[in-house]
Amino acid sequence: MMKIYTLTKNKILLVLSCVLLGAIALTVTFRTTAKIVAASSEPRDIPIYCVQRDDKKVAISFDAAWGNEQTETLLQILKDKNVTATFFLVGDWVDKYPDSVKAIAKAGHDVENHSDTHAYMTKLSKEGQMSEIKNCNDKIKAITGKAPTLFRPPYGDYDNSVVKSVKESSMYPIQWDIDSLDWKDPTPQQMVERITSKLTSGSIILMHNGAKNTPEALPQIIDAVRAQGYEFVPISQIILEGDYTTDHEGRMHLSE
Repeated sequence: MMKIYTLTKNKILLVLSCVLLGAIALTVTFRTTAKIVAASSEPRDIPIYCVQRDDKKVAISFDAAWGNEQTETLLQILKDKNVTATFFLVGDWVDKYPDSVKAIAKAGHDVENHSDTHAYMTKLSKEGQMSEIKNCNDKIKAITGKAPTLFRPPYGDYDNSVVKSVKESSMYPIQWDIDSLDWKDPTPQQMVERITSKLTSGSIILMHNGAKNTPEALPQIIDAVRAQGYEFVPISQIILEGDYTTDHEGRMHLSE
């Protein structure tokens, strides 16, 4: 026996509502999926970790964000060893230790930007990123008379937005390909072995101005690197002039 179903006005409205909600859900899902696909297909913009060079030049860099007890000692070691290095300074550190900023610049070292407050750059808005960069630049320029041209994001934290903000500030985004791990307090010999085992032409070495064993390790590192035939130059002299690209390892190459 055939059953006959009667659709009341309320039932018709319920059916139409379900259809409409289903259509909305499909639209939202499609748009969300499209955004995810578009984001994942966007090429990754990688900072400079090292530089493609054939002349056995390397750079040593120091990040300064908090304490200042060792800066004078490190500057004396670099002077005694005739090494010019690169110092990445946080704006808050610049505020606290202007005399040290002057001493670093007077010694001929690169004085560069490590953000204004040592913030996680990827967690900031575009405006926040630009503010971190500009404020630190202004503070350094007010003391040294020269605006930084290099930027190292705190914690090595970056994404495409951060790299774009740095480049829009007419600066180079800089990382490192050799981490001394001095912040973990390895022995000086461990630091020497770690660095010399990873050295290549165009390497950028990361150290800190407040790590426990860095002053003791630094002379040994310099001697060991030179023993392998390498020359120390600041990062501003190791990067290549002109349009460039970075490969998947962050190695800087001039654009063809």
